[in-house]
Amino acid sequence: MSQGFALLVVADESPEFSAALLFAALWAKAIGGSLKVLMVVEPVEAAGWASVDAQIRAEAFQEAQGLAARCVEEARAEAGLEPELIFREGELRAEIKRLLEEDASIHFVVLAAGAGGAGPGPLVSSIGKGTGPWGRAPVVIVPGHLTKQDLKALATLPQKPNGTTG
Repeated sequence: MSQGFALLVVADESPEFSAALLFAALWAKAIGGSLKVLMVVEPVEAAGWASVDAQIRAEAFQEAQGLAARCVEEARAEAGLEPELIFREGELRAEIKRLLEEDASIHFVVLAAGAGGAGPGPLVSSIGKGTGPWGRAPVVIVPGHLTKQDLKALATLPQKPNGTTG
């Protein structure tokens, strides 16, 4: 896989995902890195008929492609970045772990914590329990309730009076 400095975001349909994506895109741009977005389609439980199983699988991939299109649009609009889209089929944690083992360019995983009363979400919760697939990659947790302005302020490097960053 590619070399360089990349941030990984794990895509899902949660309300807080946009916060993780925006923060990662802006941070990648600020540091001259790249953004990778992982979409994992969970295996289809056998319905008993091959044609039904194939239809369910095709619909799941179609939904993932729709999410991917939204990710690309948002990363372009907010950060001027073209994210690398990675599609996998399998169990979410296993696919994250496998990708992190395969791709040495991924230096951080960016997740967003849930903002509502439902808790932080299963991936974020797995960090505290030590059961996540994170391996060598540090995980950055973005509070899902932050505004776009908050995320932009956190993700960008401050300008020094001479115009340089740091």
